[in-house]
Amino acid sequence: MLALPLYDDLPKPAVPLATIGLVGTCVLVFLWQSGLPPRQAEEAVYSFGMIPATVFGSLALPARMEVVPPWFTLVTSQFLHGGLLHILGNMLYLWIFGRGVERALGFFRYLLLYLLSGVAAALTQGFMDPTSQVPMIGASGAIAGVLGAYLILNPRGNVVVFIWIFILIRLISLPAVLLLGLWFALQLLSALDSTPQEPGVAFWAHVGGFLAGIVLVLILRRPGTQLLQPRHSRAFRVARTGTRRFGRDPDWGGPWG
Repeated sequence: MLALPLYDDLPKPAVPLATIGLVGTCVLVFLWQSGLPPRQAEEAVYSFGMIPATVFGSLALPARMEVVPPWFTLVTSQFLHGGLLHILGNMLYLWIFGRGVERALGFFRYLLLYLLSGVAAALTQGFMDPTSQVPMIGASGAIAGVLGAYLILNPRGNVVVFIWIFILIRLISLPAVLLLGLWFALQLLSALDSTPQEPGVAFWAHVGGFLAGIVLVLILRRPGTQLLQPRHSRAFRVARTGTRRFGRDPDWGGPWG
């Protein structure tokens, strides 16, 4: 089964500079990673990825690999990715959900929420096994914070999701509260069933980032920014053929915003 969010119905900033900057930075770093020889690429992951044992002081990297202080890898790890599908999935979620949060918070508050959520995500994963020597990389913890903020700001937003189950292909409209609630429940269940010592998806980072985003949006939101905002359009109606037909408010500019 493949399920991908495609777009939502929230008004977007005219030019979402922060979201564009974050996506661009991640892509540039990924291109840099991809251009390194295999051995240097692996060393880059250990140098800039978050290794719990180095952050909490039980392990020291060789001098040539300690490029930044261990605590700063809580930030640098957010911009590394482990492969093409890894970065494509993360950037898709960031683009779809980040622009609405940026519009509500503004450029600097949104960036602060993103980075602090990423730090909280890395620390959550690290606390689960402080002696782990497995590097954690990826933007998904920070993006989980964006998802948490989105949920608090726009639980009644509508998100169109592409569903592919064997030969069945559909576009399905889901309320944000349902989509993101199911996403968080899946991350939590997977985290409870995972072993922090083994390489794989850092589910505890997703849990920690999501909860951090919920808290941070309450602190960082601009004065006058409404929480639990009303819907911006009527529910989408998606035809069996996959053709999009919308019942929408007149001021909504269309699916791509």
